[in-house]
Amino acid sequence: MRARRLAAAAALALTLGATALAIAAPVGFVDEERPLPKAGPAPSPPLVAPAPAGPRPIRWRRSAALGSPAGGKLVRGVRLPAEGRRFLTWDPVLKRSPNRPWRRWGTDRLVRLLLRVARDHGGAHPDAPRLAIGDLSRPHGGDFGVRFGPIGHASHQNGLDADVYYPRSDGRERAPRGAWQIDRRLSQELVDRFTAAGAAVVFVGPSTGLTGARASVLANHDNHLHVRLGP
Repeated sequence: MRARRLAAAAALALTLGATALAIAAPVGFVDEERPLPKAGPAPSPPLVAPAPAGPRPIRWRRSAALGSPAGGKLVRGVRLPAEGRRFLTWDPVLKRSPNRPWRRWGTDRLVRLLLRVARDHGGAHPDAPRLAIGDLSRPHGGDFGVRFGPIGHASHQNGLDADVYYPRSDGRERAPRGAWQIDRRLSQELVDRFTAAGAAVVFVGPSTGLTGARASVLANHDNHLHVRLGP
């Protein structure tokens, strides 16, 4: 009898000891003051950036140049793209590329002329900088004076005028600061190309030394030529 009692007591002691160990270090115990971080939702897959949009196609339409370059307006104008393989546009007020969209409107004839000369010039001189094109007209033509940015334009009102910057001798794709930075050989060739393409007049600066059958010297044109189509 006594042996049975001793055996029962020993078994009870073993059971109590195991329970105490379990209480002292239970598996998966969580301290209420410092809870384990909860598992969050599975991370979302990274977003794939959309492919950059290509250049917007030109919306060609038959334009009308009303009035004169110094007092007219543009009907159904065509916007020159911001840039292309052979050309870029330059904002003469903000001094950066591209030129703002509302400064790049002309007749369909003018835009085609600019693209053709840029293509031919770039094809003949693949290592030269792209042709830098400045202001054309506003979307509907009209006043393009100093209130649209100094120094403004006395003309550029009916979509028949465009400013084109002379190629720089250092090859940089930006407007030259003056005649001392231009490549005169390429600049003269550019004047000749616009004349051959049908420009009515090409205005050049007095310090450029550029000439031509339809070239006319005009102040404030030492860093760019001004091409004008006839009506």
